[in-house]
Amino acid sequence: MSYILSGTGTLLVGDTVSRFNPGDVLIFGGNLPHVFRSDPNPEGLSHMLTIFFNRESFGASFFETEELKEFDLFFKQAASGFRIIDTQSRFKNYFTSIASAPNLERFMRFMQLLYAIYSAPKELLSNFTKNTKYTDTEGQRMSNVFDYCLSNFKERISLEEIADVAVMSPTAFCRFFKERTNKTFNQFLLELRIEHACQLLRTPDSAESIASIAYACGFNSVSNFNRYFKKQKGVSPRTYKSAETTG
Repeated sequence: MSYILSGTGTLLVGDTVSRFNPGDVLIFGGNLPHVFRSDPNPEGLSHMLTIFFNRESFGASFFETEELKEFDLFFKQAASGFRIIDTQSRFKNYFTSIASAPNLERFMRFMQLLYAIYSAPKELLSNFTKNTKYTDTEGQRMSNVFDYCLSNFKERISLEEIADVAVMSPTAFCRFFKERTNKTFNQFLLELRIEHACQLLRTPDSAESIASIAYACGFNSVSNFNRYFKKQKGVSPRTYKSAETTG
């Protein structure tokens, strides 16, 4: 369970590209591949507080007791990852106070936090991985692929190149990636590039042209960029930028 204190950036979870912002509460189940990449920020790095635990942390049958069976849904949703938008900053105190609390009080605050997260409105971060089981090796392999893509998506990434990162043959990698994300690698890469384009289009007072943004995101033609952007976002890049500016 993580709380974003400061910073913004790109978040890859399972089969989905999204964003993280200050005040986000993010929950990830075990072996769910996820990678954070902070936006360039002259004020410093992003800051995140994280609490690690598993279902057996308090004993194998702790969450099996009748009083705690309701948390089954929490663990099922965590398998896909989910986000709570903390607009009132009410979760910040939970995360900042647990580390310094005495043992019993720490446990009580942890349970209060767990219940608050369980009860809050949430959005899933991944639509496919809830039905996918990752081994430790597979999870690390996917994380390596995600990390490489975040570092190099502005350049051409060949199938052979990304298969080498996964230490697999191109054919085996295509099958591996499609089975675990329900999309091809090219589809995933396009989504990552479009999400970065959205970030640039949302930048206040940006004087960058649509063409400059297209090339900065790894597209080799403006027409391809416009077509893929509209297919994914439902509007043209120009319309999207105008809406963000006036909104």
